[in-house]
Amino acid sequence: MLALNDKRVLVVGLGVSGRAASRWLRQRGAHVVAIDSAASDALRSEAESLRRLGVEVCLGCGKVPPGTFDLGVASPGVPAESNLMRELRQRNIPVIGELELGCRHALCLNIAITGTNGKTTTTEVVERLLTHCHRKTLAAGNIGRPVCDVIERTRDLDFLTLEVSSFQLETIQYFRPAVAVLLNITPDHLDRYASMADYARAKARVFQNQQPFDWAIIQTEALAYIRSLGLAVPSKIVTFSANNRRADLYLDRSLLISRLADWAGPLLDMEECRIRGPHNAENLMAALAVGRVLRLPLEQMKEALRTYAPAPHRCEVVADIRQVRFVNDSKATNLDALQKALLAMPGSRSGEANVLLIAGGKDKGLTYHDIGPLLAQRVKHAFLLGETKEKIRAAWSLFTPCTLVESLLEAVSRAFECAQSGDVVLLSPACSSFDMFQSYAHRGEVFRQAVEHVARSLNRDAPSGHTTAMSNVANSGSVANKNDAKNYFATEFPEGKLRGESFFVKS
Repeated sequence: MLALNDKRVLVVGLGVSGRAASRWLRQRGAHVVAIDSAASDALRSEAESLRRLGVEVCLGCGKVPPGTFDLGVASPGVPAESNLMRELRQRNIPVIGELELGCRHALCLNIAITGTNGKTTTTEVVERLLTHCHRKTLAAGNIGRPVCDVIERTRDLDFLTLEVSSFQLETIQYFRPAVAVLLNITPDHLDRYASMADYARAKARVFQNQQPFDWAIIQTEALAYIRSLGLAVPSKIVTFSANNRRADLYLDRSLLISRLADWAGPLLDMEECRIRGPHNAENLMAALAVGRVLRLPLEQMKEALRTYAPAPHRCEVVADIRQVRFVNDSKATNLDALQKALLAMPGSRSGEANVLLIAGGKDKGLTYHDIGPLLAQRVKHAFLLGETKEKIRAAWSLFTPCTLVESLLEAVSRAFECAQSGDVVLLSPACSSFDMFQSYAHRGEVFRQAVEHVARSLNRDAPSGHTTAMSNVANSGSVANKNDAKNYFATEFPEGKLRGESFFVKS
């Protein structure tokens, strides 16, 4: 544990993890100075709450404040190579993250789950398995609940189940999971990392402090990649894969099968579960492997997995309108996730492309050409928005027609205009949400409300076909209709919950 009483600590970044760290540090008697380069109204409100606890807060601050500091606690969103982080290193101020801070004071073992895709689903499944098998746990970390907010509760837990991002792993020092899971490594966050190798090294840090008696549960392909970089895994290893039958756990049609000597044979039939697809098969295999090394009964684990339903924003069916399905996959913030979503969509009876894809957002430094052949097979039209829309159009226009739009409402409306019976309107952005939205969940909720608006527009109009009905939807060119849409969203989302002005075409 860190001795914090009377220490002067600088907290960098006042997102959810920075605020949690500030509160915990004050409880431990530290003198806390918290800074953030932003100064929004929401942040000012949060800052006032912290000031009432005795935290000194500076908003709109991009430099290290004057004075001496015993410790820095950096939020995951602050890049290691930013000017502020360089200044901290130059001043020899030791820096850790909120994950490291919280786990140093936690009073139970932890299970850490990382990977490019599937982290949240697997974290939820592992939490469900443990709870169903009468083990006490909480899910925390990147899933949305900071570790510092649950430290006091860990004395009553058997395990802390942690979703861990590569950003969080950059600032660990002694963080050591008893069980560490690496689900996959595919291109992502290349706006932050110089190369895929650097990104993979950040992911592999989850194993760096493990001991030979700890466990590493790793997708076979990810293990091969980190070994190609000369990175060792010091703990006991269990592998899994949906594509490699030499893995300890593998997928055969719909069956999850184990090759482990003391646990051989079929474990679970995916047909009995509520989630589908090879990517979800890997998530379940990873969770089963966690349960195995923790000696959970298989039959109880199967009971828990059969009834698990995925969280929102993950290939979530929002509505079926006139035999057109609307699917919210806002959580798909990279190309690998988009690929999995396209493969999971129901095909047309004729075999022709039947997906109206809505994509785009904040650029993460990815290249978009490689998914082209799959687009040609599955996507009949792409509607692109956000700061990457021109870049994506340049990469995709050879494979599918592309239309640039200014808002999700416009994208949903125009996609429905083009849709025919049996088509799918899919929001699967392959990009971060932070150019236009507060989070991927915020983006998914705006999509859901846009679909509801389409449905209500149809109910108001005579059923005279898509084009007639859609002429009354906002963004069709009528200022009155745009104002109607704005009024609708203002009603559906109270002030402070939705920044509505970001999502509409300006008149």
